[in-house]
Amino acid sequence: MRIISGKYKGKAIKAVKGVRPTQNKVRKALFDILGDISGLSFLELFAGSGAVGFEALSLGASDLTLVEYDRDCLLAIKKNIETFKPRVCALFPQEAEKAIGVLYKEEKRFDIIFLDPPYYKGKALRLRSGLTATSLGDSLAKKALQILGAYDILAPNGFIVIQHFKKDELPRESGKLVLVKEARYGDTKLSFYSDKEG
Repeated sequence: MRIISGKYKGKAIKAVKGVRPTQNKVRKALFDILGDISGLSFLELFAGSGAVGFEALSLGASDLTLVEYDRDCLLAIKKNIETFKPRVCALFPQEAEKAIGVLYKEEKRFDIIFLDPPYYKGKALRLRSGLTATSLGDSLAKKALQILGAYDILAPNGFIVIQHFKKDELPRESGKLVLVKEARYGDTKLSFYSDKEG
């Protein structure tokens, strides 16, 4: 896996076996939709290897915050930090729900929040994210959206982007967040939310 555009284009990203990465075509589509992100702050939840976040830095994001709980993923992220040597990069080795609360208490705000929770099949499931899906109708993507809707960590005019399985329908609204755009790529869907009050 490599960075596909920007100043780090072509540089290899350390990935983790068994963790589904964001495909190149989806990464490209994401940043094509977002447009110019120069100078914007970027938060990646369920970061995995941090590939999407490092792509954001390559395209000019001013700073990057990564949240990941899995030990192997954390090792990969640390190796990628060594490779890219970003000027501003914070790593939170915590469960997503806890990290969101910490960021809120620290009064952090992000222009772009990206999350790609693990897809799952089955009943009650607790995954590396630390969030629990209690039924097929209560996906990790929905759970994370509810938490983000309850905590004000999105900057004015910012976007939350959730990558999820195409059949996993997310609500049109969650707290102050409202769905503004959807884009589908094969089995993957990107859902874009903004603050309806912002």
